[in-house]
Amino acid sequence: MMDVRTGQAPAMLAREEFGRRFRMAYLDPLFEDAKDAIAQLEEIAWQAYVGGRKSPLTTPAGPGFSDPDYQLSVEWLATRQRLLDAQASWARPESPTRVLLVCGASRNDGTCPGEMSKTFRLLELIRGVFAPTGMLTDVLDLSLLASEYGRRIHPCKGCVSTAMPLCNWPCSCYPNHAMNQVNDWMAEIYERWTAAHAIVIVTPVYWYQSPSPLKLMIDRLVCADGGNPDPTRTSGKNPAKAKQLEMDGWDYPKHLAGRVYGLMVHGDVAGVEGSRRMLSDWLDWMGLVDAGPQARLDRYIGYYEPYATSHESLDRDEAVQQEARNVGHAVMQAVSALRSGQLQPRRHWRNPRPK
Repeated sequence: MMDVRTGQAPAMLAREEFGRRFRMAYLDPLFEDAKDAIAQLEEIAWQAYVGGRKSPLTTPAGPGFSDPDYQLSVEWLATRQRLLDAQASWARPESPTRVLLVCGASRNDGTCPGEMSKTFRLLELIRGVFAPTGMLTDVLDLSLLASEYGRRIHPCKGCVSTAMPLCNWPCSCYPNHAMNQVNDWMAEIYERWTAAHAIVIVTPVYWYQSPSPLKLMIDRLVCADGGNPDPTRTSGKNPAKAKQLEMDGWDYPKHLAGRVYGLMVHGDVAGVEGSRRMLSDWLDWMGLVDAGPQARLDRYIGYYEPYATSHESLDRDEAVQQEARNVGHAVMQAVSALRSGQLQPRRHWRNPRPK
């Protein structure tokens, strides 16, 4: 039996504290007329919490799983099916080339900053490169986490650090209805990454690192690099079974390998090079194919100039605007070559230390 270390998890909330937290969502006086209904919902939510009703709707896993009778979340199964369909479309030579453009900034003019991000402007320049090509572009604007009702990316729980097979592809940690951890955007984001033949990430630097929305997505994509596509092999989230499965030999499947990537990191004082290296290393590790030096860019815009005039600095910097377009051109050329067979992905020899 594999050793499983425990003792960190806190006790469950007391009823009073649970109720206080639940009612915080209804602080607005507009909810006053519904207080009796809210109290009823609170009691139902409490029963779900103490009962640990993470996945209240389940069904037998069915054919294709190690244990076809094991009960799996209907929500997870639906996400899995969308990924299978997206992967099948991705693999068809006749399918149109799809490019996912990721805006990594938190700022947009629909929330507190009151102004759009330079990141979004740069991404639009890149999107313009693809417009006349017939390639399909999909903009994933992560700033919606800050400006759109109900948008959430829940944090990674680190299942992979217990054992790789405990981390499911796609992630099965969410939704967790008992904990009110719902509306997880990653279920859709996994599908959009899977469908894409090329990924372009444009991001600013926040305190020497990636903005929090981008980092949340990065962490939750860990299941794409070695994740377990069959939760029945570990009876859901059984850590001892997952540990044993890894020790018996795990092949760490790279579910997003073979997609082309480009990257543009910008800042105003420091940190662009380190951030660009980190993102490039991460994408390389997942088995994506870089589109060359012009597609891995870090630049300062308005170096040590006031924040208040940063958009004007971008207006003046025609060179960096063209460099952004060049990222798009490099990705377009690479993904076209890859799909036509002119560019061969790197050959991966057997890794003596896979992880």
